[in-house]
Amino acid sequence: MVIAVASGKGGTGKTTVAVNLALALGKCRYLDCDVEEPNGHIFLKPEMKSSEPVNKLVPKVDESKCNQCHECSRACAYNALAVLPDRVLVFPELCHGCGLCTWLCPQHAISEQALEIGVVEAGDAGEVEFAHGRLNIGEPMAVPVIRAVKQHISNGKDVILDVPPGTSCPVVQSVLGSDFCLLVTEPTPFGLHDLKLAVQTVRKLGVKLGVVLNRADIGDEETERYCREENVPILARIPYDRDVAEAYSRGIPVIKARPGYLPVFLQLCESISRAASQ
Repeated sequence: MVIAVASGKGGTGKTTVAVNLALALGKCRYLDCDVEEPNGHIFLKPEMKSSEPVNKLVPKVDESKCNQCHECSRACAYNALAVLPDRVLVFPELCHGCGLCTWLCPQHAISEQALEIGVVEAGDAGEVEFAHGRLNIGEPMAVPVIRAVKQHISNGKDVILDVPPGTSCPVVQSVLGSDFCLLVTEPTPFGLHDLKLAVQTVRKLGVKLGVVLNRADIGDEETERYCREENVPILARIPYDRDVAEAYSRGIPVIKARPGYLPVFLQLCESISRAASQ
């Protein structure tokens, strides 16, 4: 199975659940798709064995062929080109690398060149195979790097995808094609508000889903009521535990700091399997 671990907002314990789920599974792959701020490596401490750059293609204009016809700028939905009387300005940070301008230029004045926007690193953390992406600082487009990370999905092993928080394009790209999405939330008004957005997003993608209620003994009952009304299964309830928070601050996975939590994550694995098969 490919299991995406997501959350409507940051700080709910998404990476905590993803890391410990991977450790409980054992022989699996952990892919950190939160390429703007990957942190799974802090807990799994993998030995990196490979590093590959991630590029996107951006237009390169041959001014000697360009006649300033404006076809490229009119066609670009992202305003990545501006045609001036004597030249064409290209804004790589706005370009989505679709190649349309290259395809339709009447003068064949536009070619494409590779622009490095990030890197994918891979290695091993014991039995867990590890990969994560790092988006270059200042780059606005995370999706190409996430696609590169997901190239490490293996058909022969369970895969845990640590998804960026929120419901934006990077989240959609990360969850897309998964067998199951585990939404980590907390029973607070903010947690519930963003959980509703996340549930709507995942359902639009046609991916089965369930909820982990983290810090389940704080907050109110509104989140559980919402899950009942929307027929969203709560697959695990994790109580607030200061020892867990302290272990997290030191980069120690929960099931290593508190082995008593191992049955919780093993049961979560079984619950995901049952929910995905229904």
